[in-house]
Amino acid sequence: MGHRRALITGTLFALAAGLLWGLVFVAPQLLPQYPAVLQSVGRYLAFGLIALPLAWLDRARIAQLSRADWIEAAKLSMVGNLVYYSFLAAAIQRAGGPLPTMIIGTLPVVIAIASNLRDAKRDGRLPWLKLLPSLALIALGIAAVNHAELQALQRDPAGSLADYALGALLAVGAVVCWTWYPLRNADWMRAHPDRSASTWATAQGIATLPLAAIGFALFWGWVELSGQDFEMPLGPDPWRFLALMFAIGLFASWLGTLCWNEASQRLPTTLVGPLIVFETLAALAYAFMLRGRAPEAWTLVGIVLLVAGVLWALRLKPEKDARLAGGRS
Repeated sequence: MGHRRALITGTLFALAAGLLWGLVFVAPQLLPQYPAVLQSVGRYLAFGLIALPLAWLDRARIAQLSRADWIEAAKLSMVGNLVYYSFLAAAIQRAGGPLPTMIIGTLPVVIAIASNLRDAKRDGRLPWLKLLPSLALIALGIAAVNHAELQALQRDPAGSLADYALGALLAVGAVVCWTWYPLRNADWMRAHPDRSASTWATAQGIATLPLAAIGFALFWGWVELSGQDFEMPLGPDPWRFLALMFAIGLFASWLGTLCWNEASQRLPTTLVGPLIVFETLAALAYAFMLRGRAPEAWTLVGIVLLVAGVLWALRLKPEKDARLAGGRS
């Protein structure tokens, strides 16, 4: 009963995180005139400022974090926040929303494989033959949605092959960042089961703030020195920029991270990985809302396959390997 309750609760937290994280795919499409780096540092400046009062309210538990914890929070913030979102925003601006969404949609497969290779001793291993149908369903679902979106992109006369290719490459960079981040974040959460998920989310926000501030200052200096025709500090549409940055900073960065931390504490990493598919589904739903039309048939088929793959993975229980666990006291 305890395992089942943790499974259900963890899945619901992962779903909430996916719905919130899907919002990050919207801003680059609503702010096409804003450079990706500025959107990244702006988002995480907002996240850091939001985290300040939360840190004050949670100051007793924040004070318990060690120097090593803060170094880890800074690493997670740099790779999983600033670098990841710079890659993603730049990819969306160059290749449009669908292609980066589909490439990011490979994360469930990539993370599940990486986790199964590195975390078998800790979490047990999902046998490859049992995991394969789930991964195949997810991959087929992503391919089906990608097929529909690529057809739409090919019909666009304004499409640029060079931008499309660069956008794909940048999206792959985002996948690398976000394969590393959830595995490393789960390591910390599982190693500190007594720590609050909200405290760790807030700590990452605090760690992000100076990094984002430095990035903002460097970008501003580069604009001034290079003579770029861009209105600093808030660009040509400051109120929209501020509203989007703080909305994403609150809902995607802080609350989404909190929900993901809760899921990571309850589920093995091999099962948490496939649940990132919720982010892809949410991003697709938001993209079609912005377009004002329903998804095509291939897209709907892909969504069904993605959900089926997730449900298949949730049926599996990691198996402990005596040869791997034997050396642990």
